[in-house]
Amino acid sequence: MDKTAIAIIIAIVLIGGLFFIFQSGFFSKIPSTSVTPTPLPAGVVLFFSPDCPHCKVVEDFITANNIDQKVKYTKLEVPFYTKTSPQLVANGELAIQLAQGCKMDVSGGVGIPFMYDGKNCLLGQDEVINFFKNAAGIQ
Repeated sequence: MDKTAIAIIIAIVLIGGLFFIFQSGFFSKIPSTSVTPTPLPAGVVLFFSPDCPHCKVVEDFITANNIDQKVKYTKLEVPFYTKTSPQLVANGELAIQLAQGCKMDVSGGVGIPFMYDGKNCLLGQDEVINFFKNAAGIQ
């Protein structure tokens, strides 16, 4: 065999081997640096971002009415515009799962503020503030 034929055979074997490795998912099995999915906290969960203007309205209402002392809830920060991290993404994925459970359209993600009260989904500053008003007994 001449050198050209040997080189062609080696190239075919290498290309075939690489094709097999990529098709087998070998590289997708390399551990990633992702975070464990966020478990659903018990009770009321408020998904927010400190950079979201509607979330700021809710936060101002919470502060002005001492809601933290009247209603037990958990705040989970989610990605907003360019602010992201693996944990924020995990929180966002939890919000999407809950919204899907409420039969909401999540094709474009989930808007914030978003709240889950254990059985119902509330979206937007007005719905969230009304929930807190009712839960805290505010007229």
